[in-house]
Amino acid sequence: MRISGGYLRGRSIDTPKNSRTHPMGERVRSGLFNTLGDITGLSVLDAFAGSGALSIEAVSRGAANVIAIENDRSAQKAIKTNILNLELSKKVCLVNASASAWLNTSDATFDIILLDPPYDNLLPDLLIKLARRIKVGGIVVLSMPPRSNVILPSDFQIIKSKNYGDAEIHFYKEIAFFKNTLTEQSSVVVA
Repeated sequence: MRISGGYLRGRSIDTPKNSRTHPMGERVRSGLFNTLGDITGLSVLDAFAGSGALSIEAVSRGAANVIAIENDRSAQKAIKTNILNLELSKKVCLVNASASAWLNTSDATFDIILLDPPYDNLLPDLLIKLARRIKVGGIVVLSMPPRSNVILPSDFQIIKSKNYGDAEIHFYKEIAFFKNTLTEQSSVVVA
């Protein structure tokens, strides 16, 4: 698997040695980040990191920092290897836990939240809790199998959807009046 854009474009990354993760293909990753546009200086949560491809792609394209959450040991090993090989230890923080366990230990918020859960276990309630960690004006990106019925609540406005055959990518913006107006503003623009 290769990074599709940014300063690490073309660099190879390791993938987990099991079938429990479904790495997002280069075409889909490229489309996702091209839709997000300039993410320079933004904070990112990659809640189901898998190989870490989305985390690494975000840093390659200018994200200030990424929290990558993964509970599968094989995937954790691949992410650690990728972080070391690409010298990203100051930008990507791997959390060796489930996304639900992390929610109980952190109150961090983010400019961009990437939700690419295991397609065989979507856990809609967990996805909603994770999405609520978005900053005002931030973007939540939800990757789902085609025709799945998972949607975020009405305080999230869907601003774009893309179908890639075996995956659908939905871009949501949290509607500002549901957040505390003192929350730091984000500057994510979806093309």
